[in-house]
Amino acid sequence: MRRTLLLASLLALANPALAQTRIGSINTNFRWLGPDDKIVVERYDDPRVPNVSCYLSRAETGGLKGGVGLAEDPSRFSIACRAVGPVTMPANLPKEEVVAFTSASLFFKTFQIHRMVDAEKRVLVYTVVSTRLINGSPFNSVSAVPTEER
Repeated sequence: MRRTLLLASLLALANPALAQTRIGSINTNFRWLGPDDKIVVERYDDPRVPNVSCYLSRAETGGLKGGVGLAEDPSRFSIACRAVGPVTMPANLPKEEVVAFTSASLFFKTFQIHRMVDAEKRVLVYTVVSTRLINGSPFNSVSAVPTEER
């Protein structure tokens, strides 16, 4: 099984509120040996804000290295967060917080989903970024979800 699924399982054990679901994938590059390169679509439910789901599409490297979990996935991704029901701003919600992450290589590289609060407009802003131990990537994607008045 891919390291992403293993990491998600471990995270779910550590934080049962974190929900990640693999929606599907699209092959983008045929590989003679090992799995094909693909675009993977996953859903991450915000653990502190009910009825907010973020859909992350990201590149996943195949081939022999990708098949055994040694390939580093490229920093290419997109995020769309949506209200899937009524959304209210929870009390004491941190102004900024990492709400989910997934591994992009065997060592040190992750994709992180950050939530920020725009209190003036009552909007939750979600950003996905790629990080490494030494330096991250400038590639990012952003999405916003309005909340209802309390």
